Amino acid sequence: MARTYLLLTILGIVLPYGALLPWVLEHGLNMTLLIKSITTNSISLMAWLDVIVAAVALLVFISVDGKQHQVKHRYLAVIGTFSVGVSCGLPLYLYLRTRTLYKKNNNNWG
Repeated sequence: MARTYLLLTILGIVLPYGALLPWVLEHGLNMTLLIKSITTNSISLMAWLDVIVAAVALLVFISVDGKQHQVKHRYLAVIGTFSVGVSCGLPLYLYLRTRTLYKKNNNNWG
């Protein structure tokens, strides 16, 4: 399962940035235009609000679950969530959590 989470982490970085990069190349880092584009219609706004709520829930989960299971390097998933989004942060945290639990149960990691 750990390899699946790593693959999903990579996809969670490549796919969103693959969609963002052409926009940035065309418009630059114009934050005003980005916010305007996000709020252009109710469907776009709904999707962004959904992502924001999911990101907050993920950050709370990483904080609570990470302390409970003593997941090392969980801060990387927080960085991934802030710099890319839930598509990176969630599978990365699940990878780190799986690795931690595996090491605790088997005392050897791949």
